[in-house]
Amino acid sequence: MLVKVFGSAVFGVEATTITVEVNVTAGIGYHLVGLPDNAVKESSYRITAALQNNNFKLPGKKIIINMAPADLRKEGSAYDLTFALGILAASQQIKAENIADYLIMGELSLDGSLQPIKGALPIAIQARKEGFKGFILPTQNAQEAGIVSGLKVYGVDNITQVIEFFNDNRELEITEINTRETFFNNLNTFEYDFADVKGQESIKRCMEIAAAGGHNIILIGPPGAGKTMLAKRLPSILPPMTLQEALETTKIHSVAGRIKDHVGLMSHRPFRSPHHTISDVALVGGGAYPQPGEISLSHNGVLFLDELPEFKRGVLEVMRQPLEDREVTISRAKFTVTYPSSFMLVASMNPSPGGYFNDPGAPVTSSAAEMQRYLSRISGPLLDRIDIHIEVTPVPFEKLSEERNGESSVKIRDRVTKAREMQAERFRDNENIHYNAQMGSRQIREFCVLDDASKQLLKTAMERLNLSARAYDRILKVSRSIADLEQSESIKGDHLSEAIQYRSLDREGWLG
Repeated sequence: MLVKVFGSAVFGVEATTITVEVNVTAGIGYHLVGLPDNAVKESSYRITAALQNNNFKLPGKKIIINMAPADLRKEGSAYDLTFALGILAASQQIKAENIADYLIMGELSLDGSLQPIKGALPIAIQARKEGFKGFILPTQNAQEAGIVSGLKVYGVDNITQVIEFFNDNRELEITEINTRETFFNNLNTFEYDFADVKGQESIKRCMEIAAAGGHNIILIGPPGAGKTMLAKRLPSILPPMTLQEALETTKIHSVAGRIKDHVGLMSHRPFRSPHHTISDVALVGGGAYPQPGEISLSHNGVLFLDELPEFKRGVLEVMRQPLEDREVTISRAKFTVTYPSSFMLVASMNPSPGGYFNDPGAPVTSSAAEMQRYLSRISGPLLDRIDIHIEVTPVPFEKLSEERNGESSVKIRDRVTKAREMQAERFRDNENIHYNAQMGSRQIREFCVLDDASKQLLKTAMERLNLSARAYDRILKVSRSIADLEQSESIKGDHLSEAIQYRSLDREGWLG
């Protein structure tokens, strides 16, 4: 008997429905076709044990399973439940009248219990699009798939529950989530707050400007100055995610299998901090079966690279194109996948190999040649893509011992959100631009108009600091963000002069 059951495969951040055709006829053998990988091929052992341990059996006949479309590579262990039910239906051990109405996914343990799968959210979105009546999957992924309205999502713990459901002996519980309520309830809870930071007012100001315009920022300072502490608090002052952003972010984390059990829509912006030994594939994504890298996992959030010069130069260089295009395309001989990667880059570094620079009382000093060699690990083109460079100085004892708390993240976030609202209004006719850091040359000419005095100020700075054309654009973008924080329609001289200050690494004494 031939039975069709439906599963799904994820490519990039989109899902493709897979038709699993199971044919049981006279003879002996188990044949699985349709470009399965080793994890899919090994499913026969898991299925055999799971069925035996739940008082069912693999029929002693010839079983042929075809996964269509047959020219697409299938990977992972998430098809176990799909195959098992197809075999039971084709051998008439269970009823199968309405099995084709459901999309079924899950990895089987040998006792018949179900393990979580990757990509539940994009699979659920595709299932709704194709008109499936319901989606049966492991309980651990039910909250994630339940985000999708208009689709009945059934979370199950073991194969027996699914068998009883199709035999009309059990009703499965539908996972229902009030997405908006859950999302908005968790928006304003943060682990880290700027109120904890003592002193560092100028750096907090820089962080606020970076958050207001979505600018990349690099913090330069000696060990213990608070660079990492400040970076970890940046997500708490970024504007709250919209539902659309939350859905995009959750999809990427779902594909990578990074969503915790029993968690639905992500409500906080991601903060990713990879170690400096990371490979270029782990950073941008890829592999034999491409997976999102750290830059895509930080989409709509923050990517923090601590001790930037310690990263391999090749790893940093592959980031240049995603920083500009805000997406990364991974090409292989047979397919191409694109992952979104619109993130804020926050980098930190010591000013010299010993960690101290221009400090006469420093315990370690570095020669000019050592300094040059250390700083040359970061290429000029990459630095050009970082809008704000700021020096972080150690906090004096008087500030550290103060009882008074600093300004809270909530207050800073209010100002940042108002600035972003101005930008949303400004770019409402351009669907690809949402904040100042995304502006191209045409938008800079239109929205960053300078008066004569400001033009002269910028000309002097360009000549004195020997800035590139890209650095010129960066200064204008940052000055636009400073003006937005003050709710000013035009860029004034003080906005521009403050933006010029935030190019530390362009100044004499740093890079020669």
